[in-house]
Amino acid sequence: MTTPHDLDDRLRAELAALGAPDQRRDLGEPLSDGGALTGAQALALFDAQLTSRLLDLAGRWLSGFGEGYYTIESAGHEGDAAVAAALRPTDPALLHARSGAFYCLRAAQAAGAFPVTSPEPETEAEPEPEETEAGSLPVGAGIVVDADGDATVVVPDLPQPAPDDAFAAAARDVLRGIVASAEEPAAGGRAKVFGRADLAVVPTTSTAGSHLPRAVGLGLALERLRRGARPADGEAEAAPWPADAVVVCAFDDAAVDHATATAALNTAGWYDHTGLRIPVLFVCADGGASAEGWVAATLRARPGIRYFAADGTDVAATYRVAAEAAEWVRRQRRPAALHLSAVRLMEHCDGDAARDPLLATARLLVTSGYASGEELLARYDERGWQLRRVAEEVLDEPKLASPVEIVRELAPRRPVRVSRAVAEAAAHAAGPGAGARAEAFGGKPPELTGPLTLAQSINAALADGMLDHPGTAVFGHDVAARGGVYGVTEGLRDRFGAARVFDTLPDETSILGLGLGAGLAGLLPVPEIRHLTLLHGAEDQLRGEAATMRFLSRGAFRNPMVVRVPGLASPDGLGGHDRNDDSLGALRDVPGLVVAVPARPDDAAPMLRTCLAAARVDGSVCVFVEPIALYHVRDLYTDGDDEWTAEYAEPGAWADRHVPIGRARVYGIGSAEDLTIITFGNGVRMSLRAAATLAEEGVGSRVVDLRWLAPLPVADIIRESSATGRVLVVDETRRTGGVGEGVLSALVDTGYVGAARRVAALDSFVPLGPAARQVLVSAEAITQGARTLLAR
Repeated sequence: MTTPHDLDDRLRAELAALGAPDQRRDLGEPLSDGGALTGAQALALFDAQLTSRLLDLAGRWLSGFGEGYYTIESAGHEGDAAVAAALRPTDPALLHARSGAFYCLRAAQAAGAFPVTSPEPETEAEPEPEETEAGSLPVGAGIVVDADGDATVVVPDLPQPAPDDAFAAAARDVLRGIVASAEEPAAGGRAKVFGRADLAVVPTTSTAGSHLPRAVGLGLALERLRRGARPADGEAEAAPWPADAVVVCAFDDAAVDHATATAALNTAGWYDHTGLRIPVLFVCADGGASAEGWVAATLRARPGIRYFAADGTDVAATYRVAAEAAEWVRRQRRPAALHLSAVRLMEHCDGDAARDPLLATARLLVTSGYASGEELLARYDERGWQLRRVAEEVLDEPKLASPVEIVRELAPRRPVRVSRAVAEAAAHAAGPGAGARAEAFGGKPPELTGPLTLAQSINAALADGMLDHPGTAVFGHDVAARGGVYGVTEGLRDRFGAARVFDTLPDETSILGLGLGAGLAGLLPVPEIRHLTLLHGAEDQLRGEAATMRFLSRGAFRNPMVVRVPGLASPDGLGGHDRNDDSLGALRDVPGLVVAVPARPDDAAPMLRTCLAAARVDGSVCVFVEPIALYHVRDLYTDGDDEWTAEYAEPGAWADRHVPIGRARVYGIGSAEDLTIITFGNGVRMSLRAAATLAEEGVGSRVVDLRWLAPLPVADIIRESSATGRVLVVDETRRTGGVGEGVLSALVDTGYVGAARRVAALDSFVPLGPAARQVLVSAEAITQGARTLLAR
């Protein structure tokens, strides 16, 4: 492995040995090989590269005495600075852990410090400054922004770096991340990421390839917005990206073999095949970790994705190809892959130091006549001392010092604003939107159609949500053409059109990725996952991507989303384990994630309205688990009693029937003084039946429907448990890792001293057919559990 010391010594020696150019050339002139870069631009690229390299060395230096907490280096991947130069600073960028040079160059672009080339003048007269997207600049000039924000136009003659130039500002961002400073602009000390809203850099995790599905979703959303889709109104506004923006997504060769990257590339190609446009530029820095030729073969073989390749150690070649690729994606609005050969230096790979991108750029500058090796070495040393001073400064900055500071941006809850949003939606539906609502429901709104089942209530609430929020989009496999596996979305496409209700390919990772990107673009996505079983293979898109967005960006970015999932189990075992999954533990332990489980029709609609409002107001990520066994149930106690159906509330009643996140529902049976049964989902119906049986024996019960599994309604749990002093927890999920463990823990943590017992499903997968009854909770088991508890 090449050590930081060895790499630094070699670079210094090589720079010193380069000597002086045979003939000096003006920095405003293009490279001698006829390339698109000028000398000033090549020098700026070298500045970005050396800044990134010195940040790697600073990170190792800081970690050497216990003050640096992150040491994934960009060394060898610095050629991606040329990719940043080929894009616009307003193109949203999802970077990876080795994108340091890209980030530094993007910061310079945004500050106007990357020289912009003007067209060649038609005469030999002194050309007038020409307007460009980055400003009005003379040939080869740049802008330097000082610490006070004052901009100065500079015509470069190989100046030494200014103390507070754009590269130093970018370096300060990165160093703050390395030392976990609370003043770091992206995550605020919570993580080391490349991210800043004003640089259009979306923070991502270090999980290989996990951000690619989001990039595809963002590309699709931006294109839909460009074609006239409306963002969700209210506080969540569309991201301020231009209509012709290109989404750039950087990753390394190791990610190519990950399932999430495969899913994203496949989805982009699939949409292109179907004629839908996705302006995404995938940039793979190939450091040689995969088998030789494998990355190229993999990316070339992707249908619907245009392939570009360049030597990532050569900034001139990389810039030419990257500019061509970016322009192709921008004009065609179609996906492309840019494959850059790179080298992995430092870290855990022993790359070829002779292919060091910094040396390649230095040689280019010297042979082209723009600088001498001595000048570049002096530039390297000056920047090094500058970053050393910055590193010492950020060490004195405050760290996160309290739990409140850390979790503040994780998942803010503003229940009053959410309640107000529901009330406003009701007022609009009953007032100005009444005509459109009547038309959407064919003249017969759901409150006039009689009692509804759970599935019908959810369908009606989805329609009302789409009427209220123009940016709401419902999508998933077969949700449009077939109305979903259980018919819950039936008729929505006919009412709202294929642009807002559409089918996707049957890949859960990609479906969630589309939701992540759509939310980031300002839409309000409502994706459906066909079965809870299928969600587990894509959970990292919720855990690692969706739930972390606010945490990694201090709330500057968010991805509001309501994921609908038919789940839990049916006692008849129809479909076996594939259709019956009672595992919710993996969702409940995701920080900030809202998990809702409606049991009754008259809860389902208001709970869904709450989730939509919370997503829109707070940027919440909600998982709405719908019990498949209750979708079409009409009866509670006896056949034909219709007590499991409910009238749909008219808009005027929505505010009064609002269900806040984390509030339970309580049913009193008999005296309701002897026993508290705490349950959710299918357990609510079974518990009510069991309570009716117990009432005939003189036992009064109160049945608590949790409704929200994350966050749990702890206050309601404690109040209702203390009222009787006897608690029976009915948990249809598994005994180990199930919801019941959380309820019992809440009781213990708050000092509950009464009796408690649990009835839960066995630690088993759900078998096919009648055997399911042997492992699942039943009304009979609840009744017997209650008797045992009461007999103590």
